[in-house]
Amino acid sequence: MKYLHTMVRITDVDASLRFYRDALGLELVRKREYPQGRFTLYFLAAPGDPEAEVELTHNWDPEPYTGGRNFGHLAYEVDDIYAACRRLAEHGVTINRPPRDGRMAFVRSPDNISIELLQRGEALPPAEPWASMPNAGVW
Repeated sequence: MKYLHTMVRITDVDASLRFYRDALGLELVRKREYPQGRFTLYFLAAPGDPEAEVELTHNWDPEPYTGGRNFGHLAYEVDDIYAACRRLAEHGVTINRPPRDGRMAFVRSPDNISIELLQRGEALPPAEPWASMPNAGVW
């Protein structure tokens, strides 16, 4: 058995690619269009880790998606959690659970998918503005 990917449905391709690719830093591995099924698949992976993909599914015919915490979250290990959160914030992403502990943070995608960021190795020493930043919303 081999892990392949996690799929999440998206409503706005441009906003989702700006989040997952530009702000979060994933790389677009491949794109597949299925005109007969009226959907497009976007496969992204962390740089240097093409085996662990997230599949963004865009259905061409709009439909409402209700998200719940029952999905859980996607989790990515980062080299510097403060730099990752700074990059996300510079792209207009709300840091829902700031990395006050130098170890863990949560953000949400444009479609409200919870993303956990974890510091590689040991936690970084607490640093501002993160150490005193309150939570925003839910994660």
